[in-house]
Amino acid sequence: MNENIVEKELKGNKIGGFMLFLIILLYFLSIIGLMTGAFMEIDLLLFVCILWMCFGWILFLGLKILKPNEALVLTLFGKYVGTLKGDGFFFVNPFCTAFNPAASTKLGQSGDVSVKKESIVTSSQGSQTTLELNSKKISLKVMTLSNSKQKVNDVLGNPVEVAVAVMWKVNDTAKAVFNVDNFKEYLSLQCDTAVRNVVKIYPYDVTDNVDTTGDGEADDGSLRGSTELVAGRIKEEIQSKVADAGLEIVDARITYLAYAPEIAAAMLQRQQAAAVVDARKLIVDGAVGMVELALERLNEKKTVELDEERKAAMVSNLLVVLCGNHDAQPIVNSGSLY
Repeated sequence: MNENIVEKELKGNKIGGFMLFLIILLYFLSIIGLMTGAFMEIDLLLFVCILWMCFGWILFLGLKILKPNEALVLTLFGKYVGTLKGDGFFFVNPFCTAFNPAASTKLGQSGDVSVKKESIVTSSQGSQTTLELNSKKISLKVMTLSNSKQKVNDVLGNPVEVAVAVMWKVNDTAKAVFNVDNFKEYLSLQCDTAVRNVVKIYPYDVTDNVDTTGDGEADDGSLRGSTELVAGRIKEEIQSKVADAGLEIVDARITYLAYAPEIAAAMLQRQQAAAVVDARKLIVDGAVGMVELALERLNEKKTVELDEERKAAMVSNLLVVLCGNHDAQPIVNSGSLY
């Protein structure tokens, strides 16, 4: 990349209104001069007025109008001369041309003002066609780039689908225009690359013996549980790549995260099995506590004295009742205890 290109903001060019008035006034005076020169037969006056009438319109090409948060990069015969910034009515060298290689690139992002539309109606057919005129203006607003979902393997090799939304803006118009071929496509490519580089470091869910920070120690980082941390690393990764293109990454957010369809069903079954095991563990812990409490209360109040065999039978019956999936069917013992 060419590191010598530095943005130069053009100052003192907000004279578009005065120049427009002056050009129109000179045209008016040239008309009077033509009539005067023809009546008084002054050849020099006629020549000057005709020359102005033929070529004076060129000055109209130097009139530029910018809205807030817009910029215009100007070149003169291929050489960068400066950037117009700020809202207003400007006048520049009429031979200067605006340059923006990304003017016609549309990435489905918000705030993109690069395309203006005009409707042209053909009277013969009665149909309406739309003509798109590509403006060379560069938006300085904060824009949102939402790339499509992409499939990436996490640190365990499981395919996951990830989509990110990146908020960005142009900081240096000269670098954005001249350092890269198309700064919008360049940003989109760097977003895809950064997502792949960061996602492959993390597991989808918390997994033992996985180091996501690079310190050599296992941690509990994951794509699902550390969304803010992952998004921050993606932002830093993108910023490091697009700094030379004059772009600033304001923020990055994960907008979609899921297992790939080919393993989604298997992972759902795994999660369901883990949930069932955790629930059963909780039920068993509670049932054991209830059995211990029941035995202690019976022993304290001496309601009934049970030998070890009867205690074991009672514990077994209580655990079956408390841990079973179905309601227990009571059996009334009408005989003696023994």
